[in-house]
Amino acid sequence: MVVPIDPTSVAFLLAESRRTPMHVGGLQLFRPPEGAGPEFARELYESMLNVDEVGPLFLKHPIRSLALAGQYAWTEDRQFDIEHHVRHSALPQPGRVLELLALCSRLHGTRLARERPLWEAHIIEGLADGRIAMYTKIHHSLVDGISAMRMLQSVLSTDPDERDMPPPWAARETPRRRTTGAGESGGLLQVPLTALRQAVAISADAAGLPGALVRTLNHSVRNETSAVSLHAPRTLINTSITGARRFAAQDWPLERLSAIGKATGATVNDVVLAMCAGAMRSYLLEHGGLPDAPLVAMVPVGLNARSSQSASMSGGNAVGSVMVQLATHLPDAGDRLSAISRSMQTGKEGLASMTPLQITAMSALGMAPAALWPLLRLHGLARPPFNLIISNVPGPRTTHYFNGAQLVGMYPLSIPIHGMGLNITCATYDGTIGFGLTGCRRTVPRLQRLLTHLDDELAALEKAAGVG
Repeated sequence: MVVPIDPTSVAFLLAESRRTPMHVGGLQLFRPPEGAGPEFARELYESMLNVDEVGPLFLKHPIRSLALAGQYAWTEDRQFDIEHHVRHSALPQPGRVLELLALCSRLHGTRLARERPLWEAHIIEGLADGRIAMYTKIHHSLVDGISAMRMLQSVLSTDPDERDMPPPWAARETPRRRTTGAGESGGLLQVPLTALRQAVAISADAAGLPGALVRTLNHSVRNETSAVSLHAPRTLINTSITGARRFAAQDWPLERLSAIGKATGATVNDVVLAMCAGAMRSYLLEHGGLPDAPLVAMVPVGLNARSSQSASMSGGNAVGSVMVQLATHLPDAGDRLSAISRSMQTGKEGLASMTPLQITAMSALGMAPAALWPLLRLHGLARPPFNLIISNVPGPRTTHYFNGAQLVGMYPLSIPIHGMGLNITCATYDGTIGFGLTGCRRTVPRLQRLLTHLDDELAALEKAAGVG
């Protein structure tokens, strides 16, 4: 069966090259259950191979042919080989986290083969403390970071005694949607009316686009926070990248960030951005390249949709992005947090005044240069639209298990692109927040130093807030 691919997914396929693999990833750390023997990792691996049926998402791969007029489409892999996708690895001695991150760095820099389904999972043993790691990667044309997090959560359990749990790629029954008959409320006679309401909502959204565009560009020209940035400075991380990756990860207690936010009136996400801002300031000063103008980060933001009548709405929420000034020109940690909090509030208020369709359009406009500059060979010539992407993905709030193994850490890996050699993605889990830093190995030298700077900045923010 051949299924057309939506334009957004096609964009990720077209943007991919040897130097810019377009997959997202995740590193999870598990503590084996009490009494588990030395064969636990192998047994876990074998159980993940032994699935009765693989889910449709994990069977499809892209094709492109003359018969399709050159268009991309999904087709099912008729020769699916699960042992190609699910692999068992061991770390070299001494089995430190350093060796684990080095392995994940190499795995994340390798493109997925398009003649096969676009995902891999690696069960990794050999950590000196006995923990088991799982590194997964899946192409961005299949899922985004939030969807990948939800897939992981769907196979975890809060019961440490539960066993025979399927891996994420196992097929599962989906509940049937209730269909409404012609004689019930919302029947066939309702269809024309529903279509009319949707058409009116879409027309109203589209009619407001010129006004939303003018307001967005007006904020951008005045160097205020909006969905579009026109004032990002150039730094050493804003140039062409190679395909080699370096990954660094660490977590901190979420209560430390919450205490800072409570004392200053900022959100936890504001504190995350302030940590990244201070770390980037220290990193660039260390490498002699801090610009006078503040760095700009693209930050995905979830907002309550303004109108429940909008046809473009799904689930009552809209997701957009704002270009946040990180105040890296300010030497004081407390001043940076205040400036970032104001910048985020301004950006949220701007998006909250729009409908979901307008939010999507403005956010796409803000992201467009990041995709167009490399396509037009302008990266390195034109100014970067923003300096880096910083995102925060919510995960489970309580302790979770997989077949008795306790999940003790989760760290996202994301996608650097030409002109933006560093991506910082965070994930909250069970009272902690894990930072995953994914960078080009050449463009972002000594990436792991950023972890030290993040830790130092958290302490500086605590001091400025009078907590800790």
